[in-house]
Amino acid sequence: MHKLEILQSKIFKAKEDMNYQLAYWRFHSENIVFTNGCFDVLHRGHIDYLAKAADEGSVLIVGLNTDASVQHIKGDSRPVQDETSRAMILAALSFVSAVVLFDEDTPYELIKYVQPDVLVKGSDYKAEDIVGFDIVTAKGGFVKTIDFLDGFSTSRIIEKITKA
Repeated sequence: MHKLEILQSKIFKAKEDMNYQLAYWRFHSENIVFTNGCFDVLHRGHIDYLAKAADEGSVLIVGLNTDASVQHIKGDSRPVQDETSRAMILAALSFVSAVVLFDEDTPYELIKYVQPDVLVKGSDYKAEDIVGFDIVTAKGGFVKTIDFLDGFSTSRIIEKITKA
């Protein structure tokens, strides 16, 4: 398989497309970690966050907001990069096992479908307020918050570019 095909095989356009892969990971007793976000203009802060999330298990699934979802959450000027580009960039990271797109404002239905062992979000949330906390803890999993790397954000990058 060519490198580009390997990247594309890590991207799922819908949660149902992951059936085989999820079954494979579960059969092999992989510890599945889930996180999500827009990941528009991937930067050092994202890499730091995702690498730390990946350290929490053996498989990292990244839920990625679709373009429509990002636009609804962040406004008409976003995303800067389309969902296909954002998914490919995330899939290129060696520690990302899968990228799955979701169209809703929150990944609740996706988390319910994936049933991760570990749910990871930024420490700007209290664990019990994180979408999916109820799902993961009910099955004996845990929710982990990770501190963001100070000084790095997509909004800050966009602001810097538009002022230049």
